[in-house]
Amino acid sequence: FAAPFRRLSLRVAAAERASETLGRSVEPEMLRDLATARSVATALGLEIAEGVGAGKIATEIFEALCEADLIQPTFVYDFPTEVSPLSKQKADDPDTVERFELYAGGFEVANAFSELNDPAEQRRRFEAQLADRARGDAEAHQMDEDYVRALEYGLPPTGGEGVGIDRLVMLLTNS
Repeated sequence: FAAPFRRLSLRVAAAERASETLGRSVEPEMLRDLATARSVATALGLEIAEGVGAGKIATEIFEALCEADLIQPTFVYDFPTEVSPLSKQKADDPDTVERFELYAGGFEVANAFSELNDPAEQRRRFEAQLADRARGDAEAHQMDEDYVRALEYGLPPTGGEGVGIDRLVMLLTNS
């Protein structure tokens, strides 16, 4: 691997690959509109559950079309807020969060983001996740009242990064 590592916006990468696959123009902004994102996903043959938003659909398009081809280290950034319930929103784009993931060998190796420190927004997102869970999304977060209460006391700007040791070993051992 050689630095600097490539950087890709999630929606830009998903739109570019969808355009290539479908043979027609798909713009990143189209993946922010629910009806258009669902139409693109359907044209790609992806099964999208009812009730999911445009952010989840854009992420599913990215995962289906892009993830496996990220062999060289690549930072993917600008994740949709909908799929990042603990991440802080970008100040200039409430549909996008301050988050990136590092991919190598065709899979995610690390995940990092600025922590959301607004208790009202965190409660709203947990409630949205509960609705997703009720619709069958097993990956949706549950309500964490203790965490929300802690945020009400105050959390300074915080960020974190996690590396999957199992994935790092798989990458380093080519297994």
